[in-house]
Amino acid sequence: MKRLVDSSGVEVAFREVDVVTTGTFGAMCSSGAIINVGHSDPPIKIEKAWINDVPICHPGAAVDLYIGATAMSERQPFEYGGGHLIEDLVNGKEVELRASSYGTDCYPRTQIKTNLTKDDLNQFYLLNFRNCYQRYNCAVNGRDETIYTYMGKLLPRMKNATYSGAGELNPLMNDPDYETIGIGTRILLGGTQGYVIGEGTQHEAQTQNGTLMVRGNAKKMSSEFLRGATYSRYGTTLYVGLGIPIPILNEGLAKKTAIRDANIFTSVVDYGVPRKDRPKLARVSYKELKSGMITVNGKGIRVSSLSSLKTARKVAATLKTWIENGEFYLSAPVERLPLDSTFKPMRQTEETSFVANVMQKAVTCKEEEAIQAIAERIVTKSVNHIVVVDSTEKLKGIVTSWDITRALAQGKKALADIVTRRVITAKLDEPLETASKRMAQHNISALPVIDNESRVLGIVTAEDVSKLLGR
Repeated sequence: MKRLVDSSGVEVAFREVDVVTTGTFGAMCSSGAIINVGHSDPPIKIEKAWINDVPICHPGAAVDLYIGATAMSERQPFEYGGGHLIEDLVNGKEVELRASSYGTDCYPRTQIKTNLTKDDLNQFYLLNFRNCYQRYNCAVNGRDETIYTYMGKLLPRMKNATYSGAGELNPLMNDPDYETIGIGTRILLGGTQGYVIGEGTQHEAQTQNGTLMVRGNAKKMSSEFLRGATYSRYGTTLYVGLGIPIPILNEGLAKKTAIRDANIFTSVVDYGVPRKDRPKLARVSYKELKSGMITVNGKGIRVSSLSSLKTARKVAATLKTWIENGEFYLSAPVERLPLDSTFKPMRQTEETSFVANVMQKAVTCKEEEAIQAIAERIVTKSVNHIVVVDSTEKLKGIVTSWDITRALAQGKKALADIVTRRVITAKLDEPLETASKRMAQHNISALPVIDNESRVLGIVTAEDVSKLLGR
């Protein structure tokens, strides 16, 4: 369609094309499946349940359960979770159900353990609260250490970048005003026919961050388009294939479906900042993202996709084949998706503590100073950490009272011989909980606080954190 519009124009494309198929295939964490396991004899009113050791939500009556894609196995966390469980059921594998209850007069049973397949379930429906993001951030990490996120493994100092989404093949990018997409629209979901049942959670059409809520019969799905996955040291998820046919009802839709990756932009966001509003460092197009290299502040960064464009194309091609063979019928939405909704942050009634709340003035030194002078400063200032800076107050290292004691015992006189160069740091607006966790991870007791130019602003210690928690 895009090539046709480029070569022949919108009017010709409108006359010649009836339907454009779209597709996407990526991690969609807000996914899951509703199942009904039927009544046992004697019956049980399930209170807690596990399937293959994955904790299962009990949202309704006695034997209705919801498998969340991101719920992790209690025995194999970060290796197996709800997404893998859904895939196993789709593939016809037998799974183990364990459940417990407090027991009632009409549901006397308190424990049950049994094996099930999808054929034993009365209902097995994929019910996804948020799928098919219109576009998503490109992620980098400006910190000095590797971090593990829902955007994958991000190397320190922006040594790599990741993104997700099909760009010009994405369904919502081809019908951004939802002329043909709404409640009741028939779609390809997980390899079978499904439906849009509303806007997805966090839907925000005004900023081109639309999402969909969808539903489909998982008994008919295929693991070709539905796969459990793990993000290293982050958690589990479910990769979902989703495709939507867009009937070309007018020239406006013909023009919209001709959108190109070069005209779809997203922000490069620093995920190294553990806040809701992370710094946006640059604006890049999906054409740049798909090239494998982006530029941020003059620096070239390799970028890789977390979603599969190959499978997204397969989704769109499969949907096209179904329509051509009369196996899939288009449906008009009974209600269009909202264009004016906004995504609001959580209302917080308790104050959050940040590094700035407990930061102390750092005691500093220059690298050319004598160890004896540093030892005297530790005593007179009653501190355990001396931050090494240059003439512009930029961080160059750190020494501790233990370093000094050992150096004096070994007869060392040059500070350069004992300074720790690779320093774990914190930022002023960082949550104190995050800083505390970082100290525990690295088995250290203090973090120099720096600005974006690595200038030392202060220091936060484990003792400071303990005092605040005590108060």
